[in-house]
Amino acid sequence: MTETGGRRPGRAWIARLGPRGAVELDRAASPRAVVEDAVARVGADPVRWAIELNSLVVRRIVGEVPSLGGSPAAVELLRRGNEATTLRALFTLVEGPAAAPPTDEAILEGIHEFVHRAVPLERVLHGVRIGHAATTEAFLRACAELVDPEMAVDEVTAVSRELFSYVDDLSDTMIRAYLVEHEAWSTSAAAARADIVRSLLSDATATATDVGEASRVLGYDLRRTHEAVVVWSDTPNGNSTLQAAATEALRARGATTTLVVPVASGRLWAWGTVSRDGTVPSGGSVPSGGSVPSGGTPRTGSWETIAEALSRQRTQAAFGTPGGGVEGFRRSHREAERGERIERLRREAGRVPRHATVYADVAAIALLATDLDAAGDFVRRELGGLATRTASMEALRTTLYHYIGAERSLADVARRLHVARGTVTYRVKRAQEVLGHGLDERRFALHTALALAEELGDAVLQPSSPVRQTNSPVRQTSSPVRQTNSPVRQPNKPVPQPNRRPES
Repeated sequence: MTETGGRRPGRAWIARLGPRGAVELDRAASPRAVVEDAVARVGADPVRWAIELNSLVVRRIVGEVPSLGGSPAAVELLRRGNEATTLRALFTLVEGPAAAPPTDEAILEGIHEFVHRAVPLERVLHGVRIGHAATTEAFLRACAELVDPEMAVDEVTAVSRELFSYVDDLSDTMIRAYLVEHEAWSTSAAAARADIVRSLLSDATATATDVGEASRVLGYDLRRTHEAVVVWSDTPNGNSTLQAAATEALRARGATTTLVVPVASGRLWAWGTVSRDGTVPSGGSVPSGGSVPSGGTPRTGSWETIAEALSRQRTQAAFGTPGGGVEGFRRSHREAERGERIERLRREAGRVPRHATVYADVAAIALLATDLDAAGDFVRRELGGLATRTASMEALRTTLYHYIGAERSLADVARRLHVARGTVTYRVKRAQEVLGHGLDERRFALHTALALAEELGDAVLQPSSPVRQTNSPVRQTSSPVRQTNSPVRQPNKPVPQPNRRPES
């Protein structure tokens, strides 16, 4: 506030800020009370502008400093903290530096997160600089567009100076908070455990003495057989729920002892000591297909019951295969992380989430997708026109994928896809027409490409775009300033299709 309790003279242009897209206030990362206070202070449209800008800035930060992400929940935490800094910048410009509230708790939460994940301070500050540059760019562009040309130069200069001072003070606060938290965390037992686990995962030269000492400190026998799991959730600060979910799932898998290590907000690693052959004693896990007994109820410890429990807890988990000793500890963990990556790619493709992903079920896809760009080239080359990203081509791909997998059984595919047999016949014939060759020609390559497309969708159907490669969404996207008299965007015209029979 100014001394008179009103807005600063000459900053009326901020009230004219507005998003380019349809941005509702409930899309904000901040709590409702914070958003309502911001609206009362600067207006609804400027707050919506800040929400839109924040999404762009966070994408850029994570693109250029990936370690500041780490999980959907961690990105959401980053979005919450960065949105708080953007809103505080608005308050500073409208009401003066003295009016900005104390450092928001969301910002400090992010600092705690980075310390616990062992993200170096220099990377945190790199992210701050990226966010500051992108945010300042958007403010200055908006100022130049909305302020009278005769006053624009002076106003741009003033805004630049005030934002620089604001971020300078913010950086000092974040550095102090980081150092205080780092000192407290570095002497904690949790930090010691996390350091030991990271060392075991990265160092393949550990001696028997090292392993024995690590087992003692961790309270977990590293010389036994281990099954690893990565558990995650989209909800920040839900690690207590994740720990309970991980422990419950590993116990269901027959684990007698467990080790749990939180690694990010909404993400953790865990291991359980299991039988040498990986079987679950007395009524344990069924094969990963999850067959259900004739009574219709999944057996205790089956993948279905594990998935159901994870679903109730709104969590997802990826399991590695059991392995012995420290090498098995590492290998099972690598497999669990590969399973997690596949599930994240499936989610980006709009697939129905699997709450329990078993590496043995996705190993082939995980290995084929190690080089995602090469996998995409392979899919588009093998499928040709079938790789087109339309609903009709997706239906043809899915039908053909199941048709080849079912050894060309029309009845099996019709039952699986809940369509008529005639529909299956038509789609298979149409798919072959699009391919330009029969199913016996390059059958293995064709089925592999279809499997990748079925699992990963756009990740392999759509070539990498220059925007995604440069990781600069803010620089390449116009700043979210409301436009007037802009032309109405026309829907894409449908591509003419050849005459064909209707599906049965």
